[in-house]
Amino acid sequence: MIRKVLVANRGEIAMRVMRSCKEMGIATVAVYSNADRASLHVGYADEAVCIGDPAPADSYLNQSKIIGAAKETNADAIHPGYGFLSENAEFADMCSKNGITFIGPDSHSIRVMGDKISAREAMIAAGVPVVPGMTVSDGGEGLIEGCRAIGFPVILKATAGGGGKGMRLVEDEASLLEAFEEARSEARSSFGNDEVYVEKYIESPHHIEIQLLADKHGKVIHLLDRECSVQRRHQKIVEECPSPFISEEVRAAMGDIAVKAAKAVGYVGAGTVEFLVDAGMNFYFLEMNTRLQVEHPVTEEVMGVDLVKEQIKIASGLPMSYRQEEIKPRGHAIECRICAEDPDNNFIPTCGIIHSVRNPQGIGVRIDSFIYDGYEVPIYYDSMLSKLVVWATTRQYALERMRRVLYEYKITGIKTNIDYLRRIMDVREFVRGRYTTHFIQDNTEALMPAENARDTEDVALIAAYIDYIVNKNSPAIPDVDNRPISRWRMFAKQKGVLRI
Repeated sequence: MIRKVLVANRGEIAMRVMRSCKEMGIATVAVYSNADRASLHVGYADEAVCIGDPAPADSYLNQSKIIGAAKETNADAIHPGYGFLSENAEFADMCSKNGITFIGPDSHSIRVMGDKISAREAMIAAGVPVVPGMTVSDGGEGLIEGCRAIGFPVILKATAGGGGKGMRLVEDEASLLEAFEEARSEARSSFGNDEVYVEKYIESPHHIEIQLLADKHGKVIHLLDRECSVQRRHQKIVEECPSPFISEEVRAAMGDIAVKAAKAVGYVGAGTVEFLVDAGMNFYFLEMNTRLQVEHPVTEEVMGVDLVKEQIKIASGLPMSYRQEEIKPRGHAIECRICAEDPDNNFIPTCGIIHSVRNPQGIGVRIDSFIYDGYEVPIYYDSMLSKLVVWATTRQYALERMRRVLYEYKITGIKTNIDYLRRIMDVREFVRGRYTTHFIQDNTEALMPAENARDTEDVALIAAYIDYIVNKNSPAIPDVDNRPISRWRMFAKQKGVLRI
């Protein structure tokens, strides 16, 4: 069994991994940059090693320094978290060569599934449905003719990419070549690889993913699905489990296909197969993330499974703790990513000192975080401060709980997206669970109201509610399915108009 784990990451994911290690009686080692000396994970770990300057290339992406820290502290395993080196095949190989267990899949799986072209080829060979597309070698006639055959619109993607980098939507042939050069240039600067491939653009799809676990004894199971369609600039900001869109039959079929995909590449560990699902519930393989996902807590809350503990057991050579028939969903969970950014200024990342943090509390509330009163948010890393997760017996109750906890969650000193997330919870499409990946762009006005628009709206809602209870005039209530009675009652009480 693994005895000591070095967590090659920072922030909330470092804390999340260390908490599971603590429960398992496993010692932990933190690594940190000069900018993260006061980060929570540094003090929480049993040992901590500074690995360099703030820039990721000098610290969290510096493979030799991380391996050196593991040797210095006699750590026998490394957990990469997500981002940074989590899907780096070279790093997985380096761990193996130095006698250190990499808590993740082997380098072969990372290479095959981390490259969009090889992943696509492997899935086609395994009989997994994929979006029509092709490999692109240059921006000549082959590209133009191929896109004509696929049919516009198409989307260009960096083969080694992720997070929206090196991605361009092309509506017509006139803009194709320029978009291709832009995608290739961004891919080169972001990943050191300018390969691009093109695929048919599925208009207004759902982004749904299947969580997997696979051990070294040949067992692969899925832990149902997550709906990840609320995205801004191809980055997820709200996720939920299970998806409110797909049917039970489609859910089961996607789970079976995801298991098939993992077996096709001999996958071991925790991983996620992502699909695009169209309006007719036809689903197509998008990619496989060979690591723990940011949104894994919603699966943990609904399934009652600690995915990090399972990762550690699997990496130790033990069989996983569950059989497929034992995986039974319980209730519904929603996650919001709390970020240091200014929604009123094009979501520009913010930094500075956090004056105070007031965390929401109560039943069914989970916060994966690393911030505290007086913490200084650095400028060098991802803007996510925490993940706010709620669980309830039904989706409606989970939605009501998320509204409440977003109201309670207070972070002062810097700008955050908390108010923006609160508005998402009230948009009709989200409430109904019928939103797609176009949700943000289709609801820009509703999500970014004028400064006084909410007060005007509240007064109208109160008036309509009073009219309803006095005159039973239900048609006077606008968007009744978007404003539960309990919420209307809260508005009225806050304004001092209705005392009940």
